[in-house]
Amino acid sequence: MFHSSARSRTGFTLVELLVVIAIIGMLVGLLLPAVQQAREAARQMQCSNHLKQFGLAALNHEAAIQFYPGSGWDCYTTGDCDFGMGWKQPGGWGYQLLPFLEQQALYSIMGDGNMSTMNRAAATEMIQTPIGIFHCPSRRTPKLYTGSTSYAHNYNSTNQRAKGDYAASIGDYLHPLDNNTRNNPTPSYANVANGTHKPKDLSKVTGIIFSCSQTKIGEVRDGTSNTYMIGEKYVQPEKYEESGDGDDMGAFTGADDDVTRTCSTSYFYLSQDRSGYGTPSSYAFGSAHAGAFGMVMGDGSVHRIAYSIDKETHAYLANRKDGQAAAIP
Repeated sequence: MFHSSARSRTGFTLVELLVVIAIIGMLVGLLLPAVQQAREAARQMQCSNHLKQFGLAALNHEAAIQFYPGSGWDCYTTGDCDFGMGWKQPGGWGYQLLPFLEQQALYSIMGDGNMSTMNRAAATEMIQTPIGIFHCPSRRTPKLYTGSTSYAHNYNSTNQRAKGDYAASIGDYLHPLDNNTRNNPTPSYANVANGTHKPKDLSKVTGIIFSCSQTKIGEVRDGTSNTYMIGEKYVQPEKYEESGDGDDMGAFTGADDDVTRTCSTSYFYLSQDRSGYGTPSSYAFGSAHAGAFGMVMGDGSVHRIAYSIDKETHAYLANRKDGQAAAIP
């Protein structure tokens, strides 16, 4: 009996293997953008949740203290709990919301019961304490970043700071504040008792949160659901890790473009973060997200505001008292 010497073929030929590899590569190429989009959508949702928590904390502040948080004195001071809440408080809205964000210990770190003394070591520890809620996950993680070494009034000079990716809207007024509203003289522990540290004319400022503000909910005459409160701020990408305009003093500083931004039509520079664009974009809102930035309104609701929004509508939404109760597009 004769047997065939031919053997059954098993396995792949080289050509077949290359075809399979090519198909897998195509599938990965198709799936990767979808995975990236899903991850960005999750980060964007987390960012919106941060704004939601800020909104709830601000409303709890208003319910407990009878006004929204203010934005402190200036960029050279950080919070000191001995000054309480309101126009005497040197720290900005980020600091003033700490007790309503389960951060009472950090809020109280400088406290010694004496408004005339400064615990610089404790204040320095505070400004170097990163908190996750102050960071957009699409932009950067909570850690220490390089900041300004400019004159520090109530903390030790340092270039290492905990930064933040959100800012309060001062309304549709110009920013930085012009000579009609600047602090005169410069705020200090010495002149806060008689109020001479306050800006000269705050009646022109139209937002909910601004320097030395004590805005009551009833003073948001255009309606809390129609008025910006806290949103994502623009930051130049190459400055994420460095010291840059509007991002060099930290999350707990007093009134400064680190923690407040304007919606003036003269500073209409809404944009996704982009290389090569610093000032004047650093006075405006923006984000690391495509298409729009997040904003929490005076009633705590969170909305996505398109970069393409009409600049007049943007200004109306920032002004709490102009009688233009604009709807969010």
